[in-house]
Amino acid sequence: MPVRFAVIDTETNWENEVMSVGIVIAEDGRFEAIDEKYIIFDEAAKVGGMFSYALVVKGQKSEVLKKKKAIGAVKQFLKEYGISSIFAYNASFDARCLPELSDHSWHDILRMAAYKQHNPSIPRNAICCTTGRLKSGYKVEDILHMFGERNYEELHNALTDATDELRIMRYLRHPISKYPEL
Repeated sequence: MPVRFAVIDTETNWENEVMSVGIVIAEDGRFEAIDEKYIIFDEAAKVGGMFSYALVVKGQKSEVLKKKKAIGAVKQFLKEYGISSIFAYNASFDARCLPELSDHSWHDILRMAAYKQHNPSIPRNAICCTTGRLKSGYKVEDILHMFGERNYEELHNALTDATDELRIMRYLRHPISKYPEL
């Protein structure tokens, strides 16, 4: 049976508190969503943030919960699928936002997507550090453009962003064991 993993994205408010979490469950090798969950943290969302406009997306199912219940719902969802590994784009940010998930291993998608030795879609003329990492232009939007999604624009909704980050993993085609752990 393939190993399941979660891709998580968070959005924060003006006070740097989590106002939403998007979770997509997938299997190693397939990189297709098998389930998803979107949770809005009620009190933090009321504070507002840079991307408050994207908290609610038409047709998207969400749960609005107080922080303690929201964290419990995230943990329960991960437990239902036996998730031990979490992937995120710039994972150190999301891991800091969700210290309650410190018992999971966190892996950074950016550390594969932004490096020419791991991402064959990075143009040959791209300016990179000696480590192979792009010096600039490595946001999710930039990376998906490199994969040919020229019209893609990042929404900054935690669930759609987590889905987009899973798509980057699918394009890269690396097994999850290759992604560095924080």
